[in-house]
Order: sequence, then structure tokens, then C-alpha cells
Amino acid sequence: MLLTLSPDSPEPLYEQIRRGITALIAQGHLRDGQRLDSVRQVAAEFGINPATVKKAYDQLVRDGLVETAGRSGSVVRQGTRTAQQREQLRADLQELIQRARAQGFTTSEIAKLIKEL
Repeated sequence: MLLTLSPDSPEPLYEQIRRGITALIAQGHLRDGQRLDSVRQVAAEFGINPATVKKAYDQLVRDGLVETAGRSGSVVRQGTRTAQQREQLRADLQELIQRARAQGFTTSEIAKLIKEL
């Protein structure tokens, strides 16, 4: 997997894994139906506790990006947005926009950044 972790980062490892896999999906490096490396494989690759990887995978399931079927493994699932996911995205964006506005960014600056991304 094209994932890199920074053990010295203040961001927890499980969150780095979750963000990294989310980015790989968003960039098209991981596609719908593609199997993720097993929890044990990822843990061994990075020399970390399997529970850390499992926590990241569980969050990806909650985010609606991955399905996990026991011993069958975890598979990328895209394109099945739910109303709950839409509302969560709306809440997340609202929080980010409020923080940006509090930092002095204008609506047009925020919109420009969104278009760039």
C-alpha cells in the first residue's frame, strides 16, 4: 500500500492510516471493490499494534468508504452515499468554514481553495 506514517507526528497513527487511505481512494489509487491489505499485514509493515490498524479500518467503515467482512477482509466501497454521510460531510465542512472565517479568510478565498483541491 502507498501509505506513509510519521511516528513523531502529534496525529495518532490510526488517524494517519485513516487519512492516508481516504486520500488514496480520493486520488483513485484505491478503487471500488479493491481489497485493502489485511490488518496484520499493515501492522507488520509499519511495526505497530494491529489494534491501531483495526481502529483506522473501523473508522473507514463508519465513514462509508470500506466494507469489512470478517476473515474475507476489507474492501473499498465508493458511490453509495447515504443521507447520514451527506449530513456528516455538511457538518464537517461547516466546522472547517467557520474556522477559516474565524481566521480571517473570505468566502471567495475559501471557495478558491475548494476549487483548487
